Amino acid sequence: MKRSLYLFGLMLLVLASCSQEPSLQKYYIEKGEAPGFITLDIAPTFIKRNEIKLTPEEKAAVGSLHKFNVLIYKTDSLDVSHKRYEQELEKVKGLIKGEYEELIKINNGESGASISTKGNDEHIEEFVVFVRNQDTGFGVVRVLGDDMTPNNVLTIAGLLQKANIDTEQFKPLQELMNKK
Repeated sequence: MKRSLYLFGLMLLVLASCSQEPSLQKYYIEKGEAPGFITLDIAPTFIKRNEIKLTPEEKAAVGSLHKFNVLIYKTDSLDVSHKRYEQELEKVKGLIKGEYEELIKINNGESGASISTKGNDEHIEEFVVFVRNQDTGFGVVRVLGDDMTPNNVLTIAGLLQKANIDTEQFKPLQELMNKK
């Protein structure tokens, strides 16, 4: 009897923990194979660390990274009214607003960008960079890691400028953007 009760309680716990709430992660999965979308998971190894000398701070910053999730929606030339673009854009904006704290927002009419975070100041789980342009589409980059700090992110941005980048992981993205 105790065992049955224990198993029943465990099943309830498992079912209760399965959230049906929409999330950016679920959106990535849902749109991964949808027309007009491309998703990429990029490992931090695209920064060729063995070809540059890293400071201890840079090593710690790169070590805090797990991966980059990239989602791109390319505006369809047949969608003249931009109806689908607007629908998808509103979904993403709602997900970001609901899950993340916005740090920076730049708005220029038909285009814009924002940077948002999830986690607290010194233990950031995720950074999200969101860019949009009505003529070309939008992109969302999730930077996932453990105990990232704002300094880590700035350090990584600096590394991206000076590092030799392995562009092989970006080929699917380049192919999508080159399609007419």
